Amino acid sequence: MSGFDLRPMGALDLDRAAALHSAAFAPLGERAWTRQDVAELMASPGVGGILLSADGEEVGFALCRVAADEAELLTIAVDQAHRRRGAGRALLDAVIARARDAGAASLFLEVGVDNPGACSLYGQKDFQTVGRRVGYYRRGDGAPADAIVMRLALTRDGFRRGG
Repeated sequence: MSGFDLRPMGALDLDRAAALHSAAFAPLGERAWTRQDVAELMASPGVGGILLSADGEEVGFALCRVAADEAELLTIAVDQAHRRRGAGRALLDAVIARARDAGAASLFLEVGVDNPGACSLYGQKDFQTVGRRVGYYRRGDGAPADAIVMRLALTRDGFRRGG
């Protein structure tokens, strides 16, 4: 992952995260998250953010939530110029490591059926489709897109050990 630096997100990163989210998702017709949206998520129990930089510039971020033995990837957003160059994979790897370190047995996510790049990345990481949410993503003036619900087992059997 040469060239990428990862660090935890903090309050000073909210504006950049909102801008990255807007650039990544507004072209799909999704409502972009505002600074306030990101701040409220970051203030929620179990939520953490990871900021990715390349050559000193913030080019992506991810938010995830861990509760008990489950984790959820809330979003990954990567600047258009850095897509298909390993940035999304680096963020996803960091989220998976964070979820494992926090004791999660499974990591869940939702991805639009109309996002083939993300679907491919998650499939390469062994996420399995476990459900579908019909019309989940509103796409501006267009037809809503279904969400695929995916799960990655973080332990060999997918369940936390011990009591």
